[in-house]
Amino acid sequence: MAVGPLRVAAGVVRLRPVRLRDAAQWSRIRLSDRRHLEPWEPSTDMNWEVRHAVSAWPSVCSGLRSEARKGRMLPYAIDLDGQFVGQLTIGNVTHGALRSAWIGYWVSSASTGGGVATAALALGVDHCFGPVMLHRVEATVRPENTASRAVLTKAGFREEGLLKRYLDVDGAWRDHLLVAITIEEVNGSVSSALVRGGHASWA
Repeated sequence: MAVGPLRVAAGVVRLRPVRLRDAAQWSRIRLSDRRHLEPWEPSTDMNWEVRHAVSAWPSVCSGLRSEARKGRMLPYAIDLDGQFVGQLTIGNVTHGALRSAWIGYWVSSASTGGGVATAALALGVDHCFGPVMLHRVEATVRPENTASRAVLTKAGFREEGLLKRYLDVDGAWRDHLLVAITIEEVNGSVSSALVRGGHASWA
């Protein structure tokens, strides 16, 4: 199910389920944007080029879809004017007394600065608090990642604490800020707050 759209300075942003035919665009962006993306992503033993080859996408995509079928994850492609420019993933979806999830995202370097990540994040959080019926959404971000911290702040996330040596990122154990938002803090929706603030408009 697609989510959105919202119009921002860069164009019209919507979320849609990932699909197999995203392979070429996903691989092209991930390979060309290595310097833009790698400093913020969990370390792995696999070579970046191998990990992001076109041939790697079917396995990645099927893994995401498998988790989605189990109700644990909501994996989305971020579309800008109908073109794949990144991903937004809602993970560890938990119901019952907790009703929470984490959210993470990346966008191509060519799409930064125009409100794309902020719009995608707003749409994702609204989906969590609407159809998915969650109460809390959290994210972690390195203190040095000023661009992502600004996106999270604009979407209404607040800092809850510092997680020391939380995740192996870019070859070392890195501190991360824990940020979160609960449904009580949202006045209508995160998307409508962006519209009211002049950061987006309804498309």
